[in-house]
Formats: sequence, C-alpha cells, structure tokens
Amino acid sequence: MSAEERRESVTRAAITEFARGGYEGTSTEAIARRVGVSQPYLFRLFPGKRAIFLAAALRCMDDTRLAFAEAVKGATTPDEAVHAMAAAYQRMIAEDRDKLMMQMQMNVAVASAEASGDHEFGETIRRGWLELYDSVHLSLGADVKETTEFWAYGMLINTLLSLGFPADHRVWAGFYDSSQPK
Repeated sequence: MSAEERRESVTRAAITEFARGGYEGTSTEAIARRVGVSQPYLFRLFPGKRAIFLAAALRCMDDTRLAFAEAVKGATTPDEAVHAMAAAYQRMIAEDRDKLMMQMQMNVAVASAEASGDHEFGETIRRGWLELYDSVHLSLGADVKETTEFWAYGMLINTLLSLGFPADHRVWAGFYDSSQPK
C-alpha cells in the first residue's frame, strides 16, 4: 500500500474513531490499531492528532459535498435540488452513521478549541463548512431563504438523529418526503 493509500485508510479510520470518541476521547493509538499500523508510522503520515482530526473532518465535509453535487446533476429546479440533496444525505448517513456523528464531534472540538484560545483549528473547520454551504447555496439557485431552510432542517435532523431519535421521526420524514409541502 502506498503512503497516500495509507493516509486515506487512516483518514477513514479516524472518522470512525473520532465519531465515537470525540477529539479528546480518541487516542492516536486507537486509530493506528484500527488501520493496522504502528503509532510511529501514523506520525510519519500525519504530524499529529490535530492533523488527523482535520483530515477526517474535511473528508467528511468533502464526501457530503460530493454526494450533494452528484444528487443535483439531474435537478432542473431548486425544489428538485433540495429533495435530491436531502435524499442523498439521508442515504449517506443511513449507510454510515459515523459521518453524522463526526459532524457533531466537529462542533464540539471547535467549541473546545475556541474556549482554550485556539482559533486556527476552528477557522479550518469553518472554512470547510463555508465551502459546503456555498455549494448547496449555488445548487439552490443562490436563494438565501431556500439555503437557510435546507441547513436549518439539516441541523435539526442531525441533532435528532445524534440524540437517538429514529430515522422515521416526523421532522425527518416530513422534510424528506417530496410529496409534502415544506
């Protein structure tokens, strides 16, 4: 396996580990063990835990952006785009709950870093979220109201799911059912 393939493997494993344990509760040893490499080798691929977390966070956001971009390819209206992206997101987090939990852990990690005066960490995560926001905004015809509503429902759904509400909860179901008015 090449170093780049190993980095990819570490990034994917880190999503799982950080999703389950958060930034503070996840050791680089656990990530190395999940990948099947030594901790020293892990640090040849990444300079430290923070770099691994940021790679995992950005990968998670990139995967979401790519899923949305693929979903809207056939959409001809903003309404079709909303429902296509919502359905794509629903599939993505149903197939890999760790991505949902990683998103929630990003928020916690940024809040913790900011509280201790580390603003650079938060800036990197915010930049990733802004890129994702912008791609959704453009897919919805640059309509601020549509974009805001999409994100508001999405964050509510993320919160409900991370708290253990079932995927068929009425808020979730109503948003993703394209036959129902929003």
